[in-house]
Amino acid sequence: MKLKMVRHLWGVEKNWTEAFSLFRKMGYELIESPMPSLHQQQEFTELRQRNDLSYIAMAFTSGNDPQAHLESFRGQLQEAIRLGATMLTAHSGRDCWDDETSLAFYKEVVQIEKDSPIPVAHETHRGRVFFNPWTTRKILQHLEPLKLCCDFSHWVCVAERLNWDDEENTILRLVADRAIHLHARVGYEQGPQVPDPSAPEYRHHLETHLKWWEIVWKNQQVRGLAFCTVTPEFGPPAYLHTLPHTNVPVADLWNVCEWMSEQVQNRYASTIDTRS
Repeated sequence: MKLKMVRHLWGVEKNWTEAFSLFRKMGYELIESPMPSLHQQQEFTELRQRNDLSYIAMAFTSGNDPQAHLESFRGQLQEAIRLGATMLTAHSGRDCWDDETSLAFYKEVVQIEKDSPIPVAHETHRGRVFFNPWTTRKILQHLEPLKLCCDFSHWVCVAERLNWDDEENTILRLVADRAIHLHARVGYEQGPQVPDPSAPEYRHHLETHLKWWEIVWKNQQVRGLAFCTVTPEFGPPAYLHTLPHTNVPVADLWNVCEWMSEQVQNRYASTIDTRS
């Protein structure tokens, strides 16, 4: 199973011409970002193809009720397909829905996805249905086809602890069964992003997240996946901490993302036999 590194555009200040060329030279194989506006789509697609970068699109469902969210999802999935995406990462639903509403919503989502030529990974993200591990477990237990983009940093923040699972790791094993994409950001008890994952004070948080990702990778290999995708998705302010009064970032975002990318690749190489 091969590791494919993904570079997100969130917080990237370079223009696309410079950034896409640089990302490819650095070894990234895919770009992940929200879908570009209509007047940017041709440039985005041409630059992506010129630099041999595949595309993971991002969708953000919206509306005043579940039906509106369904129509939003359907439209964005169709748009992602039209733009040549190989996968869609979806921020889907609302965290305030009850379990019955959420389950009904995802039953319809699964039906929409049945005819899709690309897979959809629903992200474990705050503000959405999968904002915590316990709600996620309830939904997944009823809907086997549903797949995830696992971003455990959000769960650490919501739960305000690293040990959000039980002693048997039943939730982690369940989500690993459904994971088709990973966002490799390190969270801590008071937020979804540590200021700098290389700092020694966050070593325990880093190691815990790396162990979770290892479990996902091993599961993906057992499932026979040809490759796995990982985005070292650290974000700009206000995700990235800033100094009071000046709003100066406390770390260099570019360096943080590249450091995290290196850690992921090193841990993956020591975990997975890439010959299989």
